Order: sequence, then C-alpha cells, then structure tokens
Amino acid sequence: MKHFADEWVNQWCEDNGWTDLVVDGKNTYWAFPPGAVMPEPIPSQELRVIKDKKGLSPQERIWAIAAVVVTISATIASGVMKCPIPIVLAFAFCAVTVGQFDLD
Repeated sequence: MKHFADEWVNQWCEDNGWTDLVVDGKNTYWAFPPGAVMPEPIPSQELRVIKDKKGLSPQERIWAIAAVVVTISATIASGVMKCPIPIVLAFAFCAVTVGQFDLD
C-alpha cells in the first residue's frame, strides 16, 4: 500500500530544492539534495511530516472504505445466514488491512 501520494513528495522536493525525484518501490523516494552529486533517500522524518500534514493517501482511503464496506456486508450476511463465518472473514480482512497502514 502506498502511504504517500507521489505529488506530495514531489511538491516537498520542489519546496526544498531537491531535484530528480525517483520512486523506488512503493514508499521509497530518492532525489538529489541541493548541491549534491548523488541521490539520497528523502529523510523519513520529512516523510512523516508530509504524512501528518496530508493525512491518508488515495490508496489508503480506498482500502479504508473497502474495509468498512466488507464489515457492513459481513454483518448483514451473518444476520441473514445466521452464521458467524462472514464476520470472521471480515475481521481477518480488516486486520490485514489495518496492518498495512503501519508506516514502519
């Protein structure tokens, strides 16, 4: 799951003089700091500041909405079928989804 929108990091780079942003993997960003000849990873402290300021990324919002929809659907299905299995499956889906929200 991508925790940062590329536009957010690109805007930070422009504001701080970093150039040639490269996205390596889902959440690894490299760029040239001002006056540098080698790219460096964007500092994790700065990424956390961006995250705190911007909130959930578009991909995180989709997963959060999906978790809510799955939970509501499972609740209805469990009531109709009089069986706890849909709730158990929804719990497993939500547990994995919430675990993906961790930045570390």
